[in-house]
Amino acid sequence: MKHLFQTPALRRHTGGDAPPMEPQDVYALIERHFECLSPELRRAARWVVRHGASLGLQSMRASARQAGVSAATMTRLARQLGLPGFEALREPFRRALARQAEEPSAYLDRAQRAAAARHSLLTDLNEAQVADVRSCTELNAPGRIEAAARLMLRSRQVAFLGLRASFGIAYHLHYTFGLLCGRGRLLHDPAAGLVEQLDLLGARDLLVAVSQAPYTRETVEAVQRAVQAGVPVLALTDSALSPIARGARQALLFSATSPSFFQSMTGAQALAEALVAAVAAQGGADVVDHLARRQALLQARKAYWERPVHPAVRPEKS
Repeated sequence: MKHLFQTPALRRHTGGDAPPMEPQDVYALIERHFECLSPELRRAARWVVRHGASLGLQSMRASARQAGVSAATMTRLARQLGLPGFEALREPFRRALARQAEEPSAYLDRAQRAAAARHSLLTDLNEAQVADVRSCTELNAPGRIEAAARLMLRSRQVAFLGLRASFGIAYHLHYTFGLLCGRGRLLHDPAAGLVEQLDLLGARDLLVAVSQAPYTRETVEAVQRAVQAGVPVLALTDSALSPIARGARQALLFSATSPSFFQSMTGAQALAEALVAAVAAQGGADVVDHLARRQALLQARKAYWERPVHPAVRPEKS
């Protein structure tokens, strides 16, 4: 453990020439040491990443209770990250909140501008959705989506899994990938058959799993089972600390921020579309030929509505 106490982040905390630690420094420490943490410490770390504002406001016991761990676990987490104790862990978040409180003019200005523009929940929602779309390039290093596309193209078959809110994303990936390659399978869980479907995957296949907080237990367990069986996993998720990202061959990240009660699916959908676009771009002649055959088949089956739509006739005024 001695090397942890020599990190640059700790030197920020203890003073010297470096500035004090910021919340992002804590996040970096957590990601750096996450693999070395016990399951209970990982649970606490995930809570810290998702609830930094709460951490800055409340006591160690209240934070531990919300994280679902003991108070002593919060102290152990701080020390595992190379910090003296819980107060050092909390201080960057408390200081960030204090800065916000010291700058009321910024909040007043924002409120006045919002009132002048007649901002509504829909406007706030749209702004969050734009940011979620932008997160696909901000959270994933250049070339990472293309690398995931190549992984899909190399695989014997690609199984797509997303449950609850993520099912629509998995279905879209399965449908569009099927148009391009035809080697996809959509996994689902009728009558608890998901385990049997996973058993059909091997080391030459790929499981593409989609999930975001709160993570669906069946999806997390399916990913863990696949990793144990040697099946490569491509995770589409909202955090590098997501339980489906740990152990995955590759993880692509998106933001799910929303002012609404529900987490947004806009970032996940944008990432899925970017991934399929990369598959199409890198698939070469094989993808073009397969897509042409699929389109011809759909046209022969009259899959799409082709009857001309006439403009509505307005009744004559009497």
